[in-house]
Amino acid sequence: MLPLLTVLLAFMSAAVARPDATFERRATPTVYLAGDSTMAELKGANGIEGWGHYLQYSLSVPVVNNAISGRSARSFTAEGRFDGIASNVKSGDFVIIEFGHNDGGSLSPTDNGRSDCPGAGNETCTSTYNGQTVTVHTFPWYFIQAAKLFTSKGAKVIFSSQTPNNPWESGSFSYSGGRFITYAHDSAITAGAAYIDHGAYTANIFKTLGLNTVKGYFPNDHTHTSPVGADVVAKAFVKGLACAGTGTSELASYVKNTTSGIQGTCI
Repeated sequence: MLPLLTVLLAFMSAAVARPDATFERRATPTVYLAGDSTMAELKGANGIEGWGHYLQYSLSVPVVNNAISGRSARSFTAEGRFDGIASNVKSGDFVIIEFGHNDGGSLSPTDNGRSDCPGAGNETCTSTYNGQTVTVHTFPWYFIQAAKLFTSKGAKVIFSSQTPNNPWESGSFSYSGGRFITYAHDSAITAGAAYIDHGAYTANIFKTLGLNTVKGYFPNDHTHTSPVGADVVAKAFVKGLACAGTGTSELASYVKNTTSGIQGTCI
């Protein structure tokens, strides 16, 4: 029989070596989505759907869509939704973050709870929301803080640029992106996150499909897509993965489609 001290030391060593529950790995990683209505599960209500619904059909790993209509990087943070995802994330999982459609606007005279503080860094603004004085941060700040949260759990983070509004709305094709796309790209570099220019990949496909087809993808406005349109937008994201976007090779290994089998070209 081993001496009691030897047994105790062995037990303590095992306890120290055991990975923290936070870093427990799944047999198969899970992909979590954080975004607004353009990504969310809308169940075809009012003839529209978010692209996140269709991502599951192109990946061989589970996809959990936590996107919520009407949210911005700021409101998703303030409502504790990033924290909610983090409570379920395990080491090796993936988190895809895409915002921008609701992040613009002004904090005055009325703060809608979604607009970010202008700027590309650590600038802050003081605003009044719901009768309370609040500190508002910049779009990059919210992205970078979210990335820090998820990477601390051992997850891999992908920043995705926002999807484009209908680039054929004027009758001729026009797409130039916007500041939130630049913010997402630059924030990915700062945070050490992967990046996919989802907006550019989507616009690339929309340009090829032409005015009449793409017009049918936007039944209500120039932002929200029909289910068929959402499927195309999802494939545009997958195209970005398959084309080996910056730092995306690990999730790309779970793509079921072949690169040549997805519309669009690598950019």
